[in-house]
Amino acid sequence: MATVETYDAVHDYLVANWTATPIAFENDGFEVPADPEHWLLVEVFGDLFTQESIGAETQAANLWREAGQFYVHVMAPRGAGTRTARTYGRQIADLFRGQEIAGVTFRDASIGAGEPGAADGSYFRMTVTIDWLRDE
Repeated sequence: MATVETYDAVHDYLVANWTATPIAFENDGFEVPADPEHWLLVEVFGDLFTQESIGAETQAANLWREAGQFYVHVMAPRGAGTRTARTYGRQIADLFRGQEIAGVTFRDASIGAGEPGAADGSYFRMTVTIDWLRDE
């Protein structure tokens, strides 16, 4: 699980800058569209702080780094193919590429292999994975 600071950076930036599809975040009460359409499911997770420096007067004064990934699952209606999901995946990766938002630096991104989605078998999932870092 990522800290609330990282979650908020991802959530707020994506909500403010993505209008192509509905967006669901972890456990937020999202209702799957009644008519099959593309939508996003976002998960944010990471390691809770590793020590990146030594020698500060107090342990807490050293550099601590939170690092992780977030997944944006592009949910495509079953039988719709993957072209639109790949296009959305690329747009999401481009949206975060090289950005530093609220102290979170976004790094590598990939579009993974697709697989059946879990929404009652009505969707296919193509996942975008984006790495991030946040120093404290």
